[in-house]
Amino acid sequence: MASETTGADAIDQAIAQGLDFDGSPIPLAKLELYTKVMGLEAGRQRSGVSNTMRSRIVRIGAKHISQSELNQMLIDADFAPLKEKEIAFYYSGK
Repeated sequence: MASETTGADAIDQAIAQGLDFDGSPIPLAKLELYTKVMGLEAGRQRSGVSNTMRSRIVRIGAKHISQSELNQMLIDADFAPLKEKEIAFYYSGK
C-alpha cells in the first residue's frame, strides 16, 4: 500500500505499485487504459514550457483558488488571463 497520499508523486507511485491508497488492487483494465493514454501523451509534441506551466496552473489552481484571484495571479505572473472556455469549464459549477 502507498504510504503517502499527498503530493503529485503519490498517485504515480500508487499506479506503479498497482494499488489504490486503501491497498486494494487497481483493476488491470484500468491500468492498461491509463498506460495506453499516458503513452500517447508522452509522444505528443509540446508547445512550450510556459504554455504547459500555464495549463497546469489553471487546471490545478481552479480547484483551490477563486476565479478572480487566479485570473489576477496569472496576469501578475505575465501569463495570459483566464479564457472564457477555461472559466466555463473550471468555474461554471461553482
